[in-house]
Amino acid sequence: MTKARHSNAPDAASCDDEGTAAAAGIVRWLSLAAAPTFAIMALLTAVVGGGPLDPLCSAANASPVGGMVPMYLLMSAFHSAPWLKLISGRRAGRRDRIRRSTP
Repeated sequence: MTKARHSNAPDAASCDDEGTAAAAGIVRWLSLAAAPTFAIMALLTAVVGGGPLDPLCSAANASPVGGMVPMYLLMSAFHSAPWLKLISGRRAGRRDRIRRSTP
């Protein structure tokens, strides 16, 4: 077991800092998991089809964008921002490395 330190010590991390860092990591991974999860749900719904309650919901499909597959695809698109930020950050980092390596 580790020895507890006073939070004013220069090299001590407070529980709040550790908890905040852990929460930020969890939030980041959950935000990255949302878009693929909705895409998989759209694919499964399209392949497997609806359940036994589909006849009850068929009257509500008056919209041309009705149904679960378009809804899951839209949710996947709306939750794709973390992936776009991740991809653009990697490309920006690659460009910076290329610029530094060329004379």
